[in-house]
Amino acid sequence: MTLKLLLGALAALLVAIVAAAALAPLKALNLLAAVDSRRAAAGEAYGPLPRQRYDLYRPAGAAPPGGYPLVLFFYGGAWNRGERADYRFVGEALAERGLMVMVADYRLHPEVKYPEFLHDCARAAGFALDRAAAWQADPKRFFVMGHSAGAYNAAMLALDARWLAAAGHRPEELAGWIGLAGPYDFLPIKTPEVQSVFHHPDVPRDSQPIRHVIGASVPALLAVGLDDQRINPLRNTVGLAHALRDAGAPVALRQYEGLGHEPVVAAIARPLRRLAPVLDDVVDFVRAPAAPRTMAAIDPAAASISR
Repeated sequence: MTLKLLLGALAALLVAIVAAAALAPLKALNLLAAVDSRRAAAGEAYGPLPRQRYDLYRPAGAAPPGGYPLVLFFYGGAWNRGERADYRFVGEALAERGLMVMVADYRLHPEVKYPEFLHDCARAAGFALDRAAAWQADPKRFFVMGHSAGAYNAAMLALDARWLAAAGHRPEELAGWIGLAGPYDFLPIKTPEVQSVFHHPDVPRDSQPIRHVIGASVPALLAVGLDDQRINPLRNTVGLAHALRDAGAPVALRQYEGLGHEPVVAAIARPLRRLAPVLDDVVDFVRAPAAPRTMAAIDPAAASISR
């Protein structure tokens, strides 16, 4: 078997494992991340509660003039599971490309319900903004990013000013937000484990990111696998992209053919990058010179589909 075929077989096997078991295989992806860890801090506090902790990943070498771009990443898990350590591969991959990365825990159900986890996420964002300069990061190049439920959290910080306001900040301080396979328009809620998170049957209608597009100005990168069987990609990712475009907000849409829900984030890991250019798309978005305020809106109807 040639090396190319061997790598392809390994990638296919890892995708099958990730799709079948969701979170446990992330430990395998972490083992295959960069050998020289760029984790500069682990288990540091951004608040007084046990789940208000973060890991920080720093690029190698001297910081560029003005500081590194800074990305705050929120993981998914239906708001009832997940650990920051499981996403070391995300921090390592982005730091390897020159971005500083904060991977944050937040309180989960059943300890809390909506909107308490958003208060944690906003607190983490405010903490990062306040300390960016001390970390040699650029507070004007600060992005929030997430996968699945974490993408929802990022979306709400960028689109609904209530949450960052409670932490003493505003969405306008974000240079952009990145959502990977997020739920943005999911009423009525049909999944039992999520119903309880959002107070079913009395789910607040303003809990949906799609309801906060009017007046949105923070540039967005929305990425999704077209084979996602967990969160409808057309209703959620493509639908939000169209809504943001129609509201005049800058938005870029990336659709990956053949990818399901978990592989969209798993493709960031070193052994799975051949599946889709997720890492390249995220880094290009963050590094776009005009990203903070003048990025031209990208028409979702003409968005790229990666095969």
